[in-house]
Amino acid sequence: MKKDKTKITIVDVAKRAGVSKTTISRYLNGKFEFMSGESQQRIKDIIEELNFRPNNLARSLKSNKSGLIGVLIADISNPFSSVLVKGITDCCKEYGYNVVIANMDNDSEKEREYILSMIDQRVEGLIVNTTGENNEFLKDIDSHHIPIILADRPIFPTLFDTVRTNDYQATVDTMNYLANEGFTRVGFFTEPFNNIGTRTLRRQAYRQVCSEVLHIEPQEYIIDSKDECGVQNLVENFLANNPGQVNVIFTANGVTMLSVLGAIHRMGLCIPRDIAICGFDNWPWMELIGSGITAVSQPFYDVGIECVKRMIFRVQEKTKSSPEIIELPNQLMIRGSTKLDK
Repeated sequence: MKKDKTKITIVDVAKRAGVSKTTISRYLNGKFEFMSGESQQRIKDIIEELNFRPNNLARSLKSNKSGLIGVLIADISNPFSSVLVKGITDCCKEYGYNVVIANMDNDSEKEREYILSMIDQRVEGLIVNTTGENNEFLKDIDSHHIPIILADRPIFPTLFDTVRTNDYQATVDTMNYLANEGFTRVGFFTEPFNNIGTRTLRRQAYRQVCSEVLHIEPQEYIIDSKDECGVQNLVENFLANNPGQVNVIFTANGVTMLSVLGAIHRMGLCIPRDIAICGFDNWPWMELIGSGITAVSQPFYDVGIECVKRMIFRVQEKTKSSPEIIELPNQLMIRGSTKLDK
């Protein structure tokens, strides 16, 4: 029978786990250096069994730490964002941290305002899926000893620890796959670049394969996802510029993919007979359309987890080391949208 959680103390947890109070304290503060995985799991299970909730206010006053991590997301409506945030919150819970989350709506002014607000709440660090417009501001914040970890969107040159997927190599691999499938023209469709590192890397990789493998001039189209007529005009333009070719559209992200698919549907085109398509972000519905949409699947949950692990390292680090980029592998999910009859 569980005790009343208000009466459970760290001493109760230590006694039940057969370890010292200091060991429990180290676990709650994410200090696992001298703790086996088995011990960590046992303590975790006992904390859940006893419904133990540490007194975070008392802990923060005693240690002068808030136990809060700030999380800023460029666009929370993007499906990948919810997966990223879940990875962050799940991992923060494991380390005994709570999160404060803000949606920036891709607005650089909101990004600055929310960061300052979170600093007022005494967050110990910031995990930022940046708008790409506040590099100097972020650098200034970091110089005041508030660690910043970038999630998914890098800044060049590398100013902060960044956890992302291997966008560049994934783009190269996808382009090589398209070349091997027999596509002779590849149009690159993207939202505005706006200093967003992921989009820039994908464009660079696209251009490389166009030059070195396909031996064609790049064809890049920047869309406004809210302008249906404009997107359709760009798709029509791509097809008109490449008559008699085996054409495929490569979209830089899921939002662009959805916009382009809408245009293709309104035009009455058949995928892949009239136009093939593939791109980044493997949203669940993509395998339900026709014979499926070929897409690059990115491990955003794992990106969230690695962001937190790097944040814990920075919070506990005594001497600041150089920033690192942590890259996680992607997976190309090949489906019917790029399968040609041969």
